[in-house]
Amino acid sequence: MKIIVPMAGIGSRLRPHTLTTPKPLTLIAGKPIVQRLVEDIAQVVNQKIDEIAFIIGPVAKGFPGDTEDRLLKIASDLNANGSVFVQHEALGTAHAIQCAKDALEGPCVVAFADTLFKADFKLDANADGAIWVKKVDDPSAFGVVNLQDGFITEFVEKPTEFVSDLAIIGIYYFKSGEALRNEIQYLLDNDIRDKGEYQLTNALENMKQKGMKFIPGQVDEWMDCGNKNVTVATNSKVLELLQNDGINLTSDDVVLENSEIIQPCYIGKNVKLKNTTVGPNVSLGEGSVVENAIIKNSLIQSNVTITDAKLDNAMIGHHAKYNGNFTSVSIGDYSELA
Repeated sequence: MKIIVPMAGIGSRLRPHTLTTPKPLTLIAGKPIVQRLVEDIAQVVNQKIDEIAFIIGPVAKGFPGDTEDRLLKIASDLNANGSVFVQHEALGTAHAIQCAKDALEGPCVVAFADTLFKADFKLDANADGAIWVKKVDDPSAFGVVNLQDGFITEFVEKPTEFVSDLAIIGIYYFKSGEALRNEIQYLLDNDIRDKGEYQLTNALENMKQKGMKFIPGQVDEWMDCGNKNVTVATNSKVLELLQNDGINLTSDDVVLENSEIIQPCYIGKNVKLKNTTVGPNVSLGEGSVVENAIIKNSLIQSNVTITDAKLDNAMIGHHAKYNGNFTSVSIGDYSELA
């Protein structure tokens, strides 16, 4: 089994945080989004993961020089070979996947690294693949599917008129990576685009027309990381799920001085709290110092200094300094409010 992870997007809806950190490397409950994604997939597929292939954007698009090393370590920690490919132009979902065409062999899971999930990965041996979907209120922003007799009958990319409310969440299983690779190559060779880009939904529709059968996958939880508000909400949900699994995410070296932690929370190493209440639903990265503050429902990265603050639904980047009485804030890396 191989896992293919397209993550080359610039994450413009999550700015200013993605100006210095690619969205898939944003920490959720202490781990990068992409790491949580592949760990969850590895846990539920119940098969040996041979390779994890990551498709990133170029350094010029905001991907730090150490991105490849960080991703290869994620793969190594899962006892899988790691590979990193670069999508130099944003030409669509199918184009992104094809950048890793050398890894498209045998059974593959393709998972776009801007979402987290809890899902059922039990696969039907009679199907050629599975696409995980969930009902949404506004399907116009997603690829959607129609169903008949338990199989997918139609794929439509971002419909302008109502087709279906079953949105594709960005996780796919293919029995044959080669079949997917060949179909995407056909789109590229014949310059077949939808809305100006090479779309995975077009490749899926062509595969279906050739007789391949796809089934919908069941999603128990779908947690988006598209913008600040939903990313903070996803952090809260992940913390709740981890707490329900009995996982303690508070470092044992946190320094508490007249302070309280209300679970669920992630508190990183070397954190100091003075006259402060943190939680519930707060991630506070390592090396941070908080004094005279009340923080809840917030996502705060590493080495942050916060004083005299009351924060709710806040997202604060690495090495930021915050002093004030603002509430719903969004502060990028190395920013300072005083």
